[in-house]
Amino acid sequence: MQFRQQALSRLRSPEDIDIPVRYARPQGLLVLAVTLAAMAAAAVWAVTGTVTSTVTAPGVLTHAQGSYVLQSPVSGQITEVLAEEGERVAADAPLLKVRTAGGDTVVRTIAAGRVTALVAAIGSVVTTGGDVAAVERARSADDPLLAVLYVPAGGGPDVPVGAKVDLDVQSVAAQRYGVLRGTVKSVGRTAETSRRITAFLGSSQLGEQFSAEGLPVAVLVELDPDPRTASGYAWSTSGGPPHALESMTLASGSVHTDAQHPIDWLLP
Repeated sequence: MQFRQQALSRLRSPEDIDIPVRYARPQGLLVLAVTLAAMAAAAVWAVTGTVTSTVTAPGVLTHAQGSYVLQSPVSGQITEVLAEEGERVAADAPLLKVRTAGGDTVVRTIAAGRVTALVAAIGSVVTTGGDVAAVERARSADDPLLAVLYVPAGGGPDVPVGAKVDLDVQSVAAQRYGVLRGTVKSVGRTAETSRRITAFLGSSQLGEQFSAEGLPVAVLVELDPDPRTASGYAWSTSGGPPHALESMTLASGSVHTDAQHPIDWLLP
Protein backbone atom coordinates (compact mmCIF):
# COMPACT_ATOMS: atom_id res chain seq x y z
CA MET A 1 0.00 0.00 0.00
CA GLN A 2 2.87 2.33 0.85
CA PHE A 3 4.54 1.60 -2.49
CA ARG A 4 1.34 2.49 -4.34
CA GLN A 5 1.10 5.84 -2.60
CA GLN A 6 4.73 6.63 -3.54
CA ALA A 7 4.02 5.76 -7.19
CA LEU A 8 0.97 8.02 -7.27
CA SER A 9 2.95 10.87 -5.75
CA ARG A 10 5.55 10.50 -8.49
CA LEU A 11 2.86 10.78 -11.13
CA ARG A 12 1.61 13.99 -9.56
CA SER A 13 5.17 15.42 -9.89
CA PRO A 14 6.11 14.92 -13.59
CA GLU A 15 9.19 17.12 -13.20
CA ASP A 16 10.86 14.25 -11.23
CA ILE A 17 10.75 11.95 -14.27
CA ASP A 18 13.86 13.61 -15.76
CA ILE A 19 16.02 12.71 -12.74
CA PRO A 20 18.54 10.00 -13.76
CA VAL A 21 18.21 6.66 -12.05
CA ARG A 22 21.32 5.18 -10.41
CA TYR A 23 21.43 1.47 -11.10
CA ALA A 24 24.57 0.64 -9.12
CA ARG A 25 27.21 2.36 -7.11
CA PRO A 26 30.82 2.53 -8.45
CA GLN A 27 31.89 -0.01 -5.83
CA GLY A 28 29.26 -2.42 -7.10
CA LEU A 29 30.44 -2.02 -10.69
CA LEU A 30 33.99 -2.86 -9.61
CA VAL A 31 32.84 -6.02 -7.86
CA LEU A 32 30.79 -7.00 -10.91
CA ALA A 33 33.79 -6.49 -13.24
CA VAL A 34 36.06 -8.57 -11.03
CA THR A 35 33.47 -11.36 -10.84
CA LEU A 36 33.01 -11.44 -14.62
CA ALA A 37 36.79 -11.52 -15.16
CA ALA A 38 37.17 -14.41 -12.70
CA MET A 39 34.39 -16.36 -14.42
CA ALA A 40 35.99 -15.80 -17.82
CA ALA A 41 39.39 -16.98 -16.55
CA ALA A 42 37.80 -20.06 -14.97
CA ALA A 43 36.02 -20.88 -18.25
CA VAL A 44 39.29 -20.65 -20.21
CA TRP A 45 41.17 -22.82 -17.68
CA ALA A 46 38.35 -25.38 -17.71
CA VAL A 47 38.96 -25.90 -21.44
CA THR A 48 42.74 -25.50 -21.77
CA GLY A 49 44.15 -25.83 -18.23
CA THR A 50 46.11 -28.75 -16.86
CA VAL A 51 46.50 -30.33 -13.42
CA THR A 52 49.78 -31.90 -12.32
CA SER A 53 49.44 -35.29 -10.64
CA THR A 54 52.02 -37.76 -9.36
CA VAL A 55 52.13 -41.55 -9.77
CA THR A 56 54.52 -43.37 -7.43
CA ALA A 57 55.78 -46.91 -7.89
CA PRO A 58 58.65 -49.18 -6.80
CA GLY A 59 61.35 -50.17 -9.25
CA VAL A 60 64.97 -51.09 -9.82
CA LEU A 61 68.01 -49.79 -11.70
CA THR A 62 69.14 -52.19 -14.39
CA HIS A 63 70.32 -52.47 -18.00
CA ALA A 64 68.00 -52.51 -20.98
CA GLN A 65 68.77 -56.13 -21.83
CA GLY A 66 67.65 -57.38 -18.42
CA SER A 67 69.01 -60.50 -16.73
CA TYR A 68 68.72 -64.24 -16.95
CA VAL A 69 68.69 -67.10 -14.45
CA LEU A 70 71.35 -69.72 -15.10
CA GLN A 71 70.20 -73.27 -14.42
CA SER A 72 72.28 -76.39 -14.04
CA PRO A 73 72.04 -78.79 -17.02
CA VAL A 74 73.03 -81.75 -14.83
CA SER A 75 72.64 -83.17 -11.34
CA GLY A 76 75.62 -83.64 -9.08
CA GLN A 77 77.91 -82.09 -6.50
CA ILE A 78 79.67 -78.76 -7.06
CA THR A 79 83.42 -79.21 -6.87
CA GLU A 80 84.57 -75.76 -7.97
CA VAL A 81 83.13 -72.23 -8.28
CA LEU A 82 84.85 -70.32 -11.08
CA ALA A 83 83.27 -66.85 -10.68
CA GLU A 84 82.18 -64.49 -7.92
CA GLU A 85 79.21 -62.23 -7.37
CA GLY A 86 79.74 -58.86 -9.02
CA GLU A 87 82.25 -60.26 -11.51
CA ARG A 88 81.81 -59.58 -15.22
CA VAL A 89 81.86 -62.70 -17.36
CA ALA A 90 81.92 -63.35 -21.09
CA ALA A 91 79.45 -65.44 -23.03
CA ASP A 92 80.03 -69.20 -22.63
CA ALA A 93 82.39 -68.54 -19.71
CA PRO A 94 82.87 -71.39 -17.17
CA LEU A 95 80.96 -70.73 -13.95
CA LEU A 96 80.84 -74.03 -12.04
CA LYS A 97 82.23 -77.53 -12.10
CA VAL A 98 79.78 -80.28 -11.19
CA ARG A 99 80.78 -83.90 -10.49
CA THR A 100 78.23 -86.29 -11.93
CA ALA A 101 78.03 -90.05 -12.27
CA GLY A 102 79.46 -89.73 -15.78
CA GLY A 103 82.29 -87.37 -14.87
CA ASP A 104 82.86 -83.65 -14.34
CA THR A 105 80.68 -81.15 -16.19
CA VAL A 106 81.28 -77.41 -16.55
CA VAL A 107 78.28 -75.11 -16.25
CA ARG A 108 78.75 -72.11 -18.56
CA THR A 109 77.10 -68.73 -18.95
CA ILE A 110 74.59 -68.06 -21.73
CA ALA A 111 75.43 -64.43 -22.49
CA ALA A 112 77.97 -61.87 -21.35
CA GLY A 113 77.18 -59.81 -18.29
CA ARG A 114 77.66 -59.38 -14.58
CA VAL A 115 76.98 -62.08 -11.99
CA THR A 116 74.42 -60.53 -9.64
CA ALA A 117 73.61 -63.64 -7.61
CA LEU A 118 75.42 -66.92 -7.06
CA VAL A 119 73.52 -69.50 -5.07
CA ALA A 120 75.95 -72.35 -5.61
CA ALA A 121 78.80 -73.25 -3.23
CA ILE A 122 81.49 -75.89 -3.17
CA GLY A 123 80.12 -79.16 -1.81
CA SER A 124 76.47 -78.35 -2.40
CA VAL A 125 74.31 -80.58 -4.57
CA VAL A 126 72.43 -79.28 -7.59
CA THR A 127 69.70 -80.91 -9.61
CA THR A 128 68.96 -80.66 -13.30
CA GLY A 129 67.14 -77.40 -13.93
CA GLY A 130 68.06 -75.97 -10.53
CA ASP A 131 68.95 -72.27 -10.32
CA VAL A 132 72.66 -71.68 -9.72
CA ALA A 133 73.20 -68.01 -10.64
CA ALA A 134 71.65 -64.82 -11.99
CA VAL A 135 73.54 -62.88 -14.66
CA GLU A 136 72.68 -59.37 -15.80
CA ARG A 137 73.11 -58.93 -19.52
CA ALA A 138 75.57 -56.10 -20.21
CA ARG A 139 78.28 -55.85 -22.84
CA SER A 140 80.50 -53.57 -20.74
CA ALA A 141 80.57 -51.57 -17.53
CA ASP A 142 79.87 -48.42 -19.57
CA ASP A 143 76.44 -49.59 -20.71
CA PRO A 144 73.92 -46.97 -19.52
CA LEU A 145 71.54 -47.81 -16.72
CA LEU A 146 67.80 -47.30 -16.81
CA ALA A 147 65.09 -47.66 -14.22
CA VAL A 148 62.15 -50.03 -14.48
CA LEU A 149 59.13 -48.97 -12.42
CA TYR A 150 56.31 -51.42 -11.76
CA VAL A 151 53.18 -49.28 -11.69
CA PRO A 152 49.87 -50.78 -10.52
CA ALA A 153 47.83 -51.71 -13.59
CA GLY A 154 45.18 -49.11 -12.72
CA GLY A 155 47.74 -46.28 -12.84
CA GLY A 156 49.63 -47.39 -15.94
CA PRO A 157 47.38 -45.58 -18.48
CA ASP A 158 47.95 -42.31 -16.59
CA VAL A 159 51.70 -42.40 -17.32
CA PRO A 160 52.58 -40.71 -20.64
CA VAL A 161 55.81 -41.18 -22.56
CA GLY A 162 58.07 -38.18 -21.94
CA ALA A 163 56.86 -37.54 -18.38
CA LYS A 164 59.48 -36.40 -15.88
CA VAL A 165 60.45 -38.81 -13.10
CA ASP A 166 62.18 -38.36 -9.74
CA LEU A 167 63.89 -41.51 -8.45
CA ASP A 168 64.69 -42.08 -4.80
CA VAL A 169 67.60 -44.56 -4.98
CA GLN A 170 67.88 -46.91 -2.02
CA SER A 171 71.69 -46.71 -1.81
CA VAL A 172 71.75 -42.88 -1.91
CA ALA A 173 70.77 -40.57 0.96
CA ALA A 174 68.10 -38.38 -0.67
CA GLN A 175 68.27 -35.71 2.05
CA ARG A 176 71.94 -35.14 1.26
CA TYR A 177 72.30 -35.91 -2.45
CA GLY A 178 68.77 -35.43 -3.75
CA VAL A 179 66.86 -37.60 -6.21
CA LEU A 180 67.85 -39.02 -9.56
CA ARG A 181 66.25 -37.40 -12.62
CA GLY A 182 64.74 -39.37 -15.50
CA THR A 183 62.19 -39.39 -18.31
CA VAL A 184 59.60 -42.04 -19.21
CA LYS A 185 60.84 -43.88 -22.30
CA SER A 186 58.08 -46.46 -22.74
CA VAL A 187 55.02 -47.88 -20.98
CA GLY A 188 54.12 -51.56 -21.13
CA ARG A 189 50.85 -52.46 -22.82
CA THR A 190 50.17 -55.58 -20.78
CA ALA A 191 50.42 -56.41 -17.10
CA GLU A 192 53.55 -58.19 -15.89
CA THR A 193 53.25 -61.52 -14.11
CA SER A 194 55.62 -62.54 -11.36
CA ARG A 195 57.22 -65.04 -13.75
CA ARG A 196 57.88 -62.42 -16.43
CA ILE A 197 59.40 -60.03 -13.89
CA THR A 198 61.61 -62.84 -12.60
CA ALA A 199 62.72 -63.70 -16.14
CA PHE A 200 63.67 -60.08 -16.90
CA LEU A 201 65.36 -59.23 -13.60
CA GLY A 202 66.75 -62.68 -12.85
CA SER A 203 65.31 -62.62 -9.33
CA SER A 204 62.26 -64.53 -8.12
CA GLN A 205 62.29 -62.43 -4.94
CA LEU A 206 61.84 -59.21 -6.92
CA GLY A 207 59.24 -60.90 -9.10
CA GLU A 208 57.13 -61.66 -6.04
CA GLN A 209 57.81 -58.27 -4.45
CA PHE A 210 56.75 -56.18 -7.45
CA SER A 211 53.60 -58.24 -8.09
CA ALA A 212 52.51 -58.60 -4.47
CA GLU A 213 49.72 -56.01 -4.82
CA GLY A 214 48.48 -57.18 -8.21
CA LEU A 215 49.91 -57.45 -11.71
CA PRO A 216 51.78 -54.22 -12.51
CA VAL A 217 52.69 -52.45 -15.75
CA ALA A 218 56.40 -51.99 -16.50
CA VAL A 219 57.45 -48.38 -17.11
CA LEU A 220 60.96 -47.87 -18.53
CA VAL A 221 62.66 -44.67 -17.37
CA GLU A 222 65.68 -43.28 -19.20
CA LEU A 223 68.07 -41.61 -16.77
CA ASP A 224 69.01 -38.03 -17.64
CA PRO A 225 72.78 -37.94 -18.34
CA ASP A 226 75.13 -35.43 -16.73
CA PRO A 227 78.87 -35.96 -17.35
CA ARG A 228 79.74 -33.49 -14.58
CA THR A 229 78.59 -35.85 -11.81
CA ALA A 230 80.44 -38.88 -10.43
CA SER A 231 77.54 -41.16 -11.35
CA GLY A 232 77.21 -39.73 -14.86
CA TYR A 233 73.54 -38.91 -14.32
CA ALA A 234 71.55 -35.81 -13.36
CA TRP A 235 70.37 -35.25 -9.79
CA SER A 236 68.17 -32.68 -8.08
CA THR A 237 71.33 -31.42 -6.36
CA SER A 238 74.30 -30.06 -8.27
CA GLY A 239 76.57 -33.07 -7.89
CA GLY A 240 74.69 -36.07 -6.56
CA PRO A 241 76.51 -38.87 -4.72
CA PRO A 242 80.32 -39.14 -5.05
CA HIS A 243 80.20 -42.66 -6.48
CA ALA A 244 78.84 -44.65 -9.42
CA LEU A 245 75.48 -46.38 -9.36
CA GLU A 246 75.19 -50.15 -9.29
CA SER A 247 72.66 -52.07 -11.30
CA MET A 248 69.97 -54.05 -9.48
CA THR A 249 69.68 -51.27 -6.91
CA LEU A 250 66.12 -50.75 -5.68
CA ALA A 251 64.49 -47.37 -6.22
CA SER A 252 61.15 -45.63 -5.83
CA GLY A 253 59.92 -43.43 -8.66
CA SER A 254 57.53 -40.45 -8.72
CA VAL A 255 56.15 -39.81 -12.21
CA HIS A 256 54.88 -36.25 -12.71
CA THR A 257 52.06 -36.01 -15.25
CA ASP A 258 50.26 -32.95 -16.63
CA ALA A 259 46.75 -33.97 -17.60
CA GLN A 260 43.84 -31.88 -18.91
CA HIS A 261 40.69 -32.01 -16.80
CA PRO A 262 37.85 -30.20 -18.62
CA ILE A 263 34.86 -29.17 -16.50
CA ASP A 264 31.39 -30.32 -17.53
CA TRP A 265 28.88 -27.48 -17.16
CA LEU A 266 25.51 -28.60 -15.85
CA LEU A 267 22.73 -26.57 -17.43
CA PRO A 268 19.18 -26.60 -16.08
